[in-house]
Amino acid sequence: MQNFNTFINKLSNNLNGSALPGIEAQLSMAPVTRQEEIKRMRKGKNPRQSAVLVLFYPVGEEIKLVFIKRPVDESVHSGQIAFPGGRVEPEDKDYVETALREANEEVNVNPSDVKIIGALSKLHIPPSNFDVFPIIGFSIARPDFKGNYEVAKLVEVKVSDLINPLTKTTRTIQHRLGRLVDVPCYLVEGEIIWGATAMMVSELIELMNA
Repeated sequence: MQNFNTFINKLSNNLNGSALPGIEAQLSMAPVTRQEEIKRMRKGKNPRQSAVLVLFYPVGEEIKLVFIKRPVDESVHSGQIAFPGGRVEPEDKDYVETALREANEEVNVNPSDVKIIGALSKLHIPPSNFDVFPIIGFSIARPDFKGNYEVAKLVEVKVSDLINPLTKTTRTIQHRLGRLVDVPCYLVEGEIIWGATAMMVSELIELMNA
């Protein structure tokens, strides 16, 4: 793995130097159900706004990203892997503040320790009618992670594993409507990253490999 500073500088340049990969990169990891929804233009009225934090940090010679696993409950995204984040609150001045506030609440990331370098493309999530803005940042040291009640498990992933082509696979999951669906996903740390998070990761990987 390349030097952390070199990695961050390259990623920052790719984020801000030209047009983002956007929807084409996202759709490469979209479940067939999501593709069907997009084809039908199934976008809810007045989507709610949210932001997530895509946080890079070094651990020894490795560069890592932190994800969370949602608790199993009655929510739309029950038990899924996600980036720390959540809905925009009235007091948030922008999406960066939302992402940092939520990361602080969910996994104990100190906002003052994070430097923001850009953002991925906005992604609409039909099941929950959210527009999600993925904010990209880094910390020069591993944060003192502590999950709150919204987090069943912290999942720390090596970037070298995430970009490994062998990590990309397909698994069968039970869709929220009850049917079994084969979904493209990333298999890392014994967890399946699929759905909206995998779509964001797909765009991120394209930028990291540029």
